[in-house]
Amino acid sequence: MGSTLIRGGLLADGSGDEPRIGDIRFAGGIITEVGRDLAPLADETVIEADGLLVTPGFVDVHTHFDGQATWDTQLAPSCWHGVTTVVMGNCGVGFAPVRPGQQDRLIELMEGVEDIPGTALHAGMAWGWESFADYLDVLDQRQWMIDVGTQVPHAAVRAYVMGERAGAGQPTADDITQMQVQVRQGMQAGALGISTSRMLAHRTSRGEIVPGTLAQEDELEAMADVLRELDTGVFEVVPRGMDGEISVEAHAEIDWMADLARKSGRPLVFSMVQTHTESDRWRVYLDRAAQLQAQGVPFYPEVGPRPVGIIFGLQSEFTPFSHRPTYAALENLPLAERLAEMRKPDVRAQILSEPVGQYRSQGQQDMHTNFANMYRIANPINWEPTRAETMPVLAAAAGMDVEAYLYDYLLGENGGNLILYPYTNYTSGTLAEVHEMLAHPATRFGLGDAGAHCGIACDAGSTTLLLAFWTRDRTDGPQIALGQAVRMITRDTADLYGLGDRGRLQPGYRADINLVDYAQLELLLPHMVWDLPTGARRIMQRAKGYVATFVAGEQTIANDQATGALPGRLIRGAKSGPPQSAL
Repeated sequence: MGSTLIRGGLLADGSGDEPRIGDIRFAGGIITEVGRDLAPLADETVIEADGLLVTPGFVDVHTHFDGQATWDTQLAPSCWHGVTTVVMGNCGVGFAPVRPGQQDRLIELMEGVEDIPGTALHAGMAWGWESFADYLDVLDQRQWMIDVGTQVPHAAVRAYVMGERAGAGQPTADDITQMQVQVRQGMQAGALGISTSRMLAHRTSRGEIVPGTLAQEDELEAMADVLRELDTGVFEVVPRGMDGEISVEAHAEIDWMADLARKSGRPLVFSMVQTHTESDRWRVYLDRAAQLQAQGVPFYPEVGPRPVGIIFGLQSEFTPFSHRPTYAALENLPLAERLAEMRKPDVRAQILSEPVGQYRSQGQQDMHTNFANMYRIANPINWEPTRAETMPVLAAAAGMDVEAYLYDYLLGENGGNLILYPYTNYTSGTLAEVHEMLAHPATRFGLGDAGAHCGIACDAGSTTLLLAFWTRDRTDGPQIALGQAVRMITRDTADLYGLGDRGRLQPGYRADINLVDYAQLELLLPHMVWDLPTGARRIMQRAKGYVATFVAGEQTIANDQATGALPGRLIRGAKSGPPQSAL
């Protein structure tokens, strides 16, 4: 393959500096030259990038493609959003190690924690491994549109070592030693870190405690000791309290996490959101992180660019009308037939006259009846709606009952209109707190959860949202500088996971490159698709404005469509950047 010259683009090179006009040449999957007015070489492919933003490929460090990566080659939605590298194995869940005959248990963990349909996982995964090293060997035979790295999941390790005691039980000293053996073998085989979840709301699909949730500090420190011993890897944590829990244990999370990062010397990254119960707790965590980083402790809150919540509509598993008898009788009809019935005045009147019914948990009851926390997701999308745009206010303005207004709204766009019910990051009814998190130098960008929460959310387009909304379209508060935003999703995330060979537009780095029509970049409306194995559904969200994406020098995206190229490979272990003399 010959060289390629991208000429005259606006280069946001991953350094965080103000973007500048320039040229980039790459060959053999590596950037070879960056400058101005580079002369084309003989037989070189030339791409005119005038008017386009040119960035390093985006590195998304919080995904859940652990099962999907064994059958799928695209790894959508990430591939549609400029992402060229993903890290999976987050939140303590994954599919290795696994004892023969125990595969169903790990599927129950993933289905419960990450809302990935168990039927799809059963049908799509061929398995064929026991150890984590075996799992990586299977992945090593795969090809994708993007590069894939993974982490050793604590829940799977605990289940492998402790069996039926793994949920609520406490390990013996020998159990802890055996867990260290599994983690060490996984890291030596090429894992990028370890992950664990401490959140009580995380449960298996059977409602059982996720292994590792109740782990004590000695167990967690023993795993971190392996990272210290090998001098590699990240420790990723979903801490207690992220679901709004208020307890001594939740308040103490910051202390043990900080202590672990200090003792191990390895990066500890933890999920951080604004909860509805203690809306300023995140500031305590953020201040502590800044203090620790100033002391040289690698301690990083991971934050996202939007409210964390659920999306629902008429094609979701539940709606605000699901437990009303008349609607329940229609629920399994094809959408077009259901819409035709729901538009009949007598059917509408009957559904609205019936009591709400009982959902399977108080949380579900609230999210389908608390109309004051419901916002529209419809074209044109408003990513920062005000309290004046909640369902009760809109209904009052229309002179309608709120349930009737919501009913009619969900019928709109041929049943495609959706509702956002935010759990976190929107307590004030603005994104002011999210801006504070994103703009703080102590945080790292993430929490997109690509591949997960198939029926209730799709935050995998967070990279597109960061560029289109936060650097260009936001009007109700400060924006984020374009160069800074690009650095957040390239250099910063790559460096966090030791991927020093990518995330920059500089000679010697991988030719993972995006060409973006920045003026037209848009995160499109979420919609339901049925493309998982067995026809299981998931929410998909595409983008408009990615003129080209290159992974290791091969073009995977052309004008928002896949080219069919599959240059993505498994990443084994940390990667060094080019020698300084090459820069």
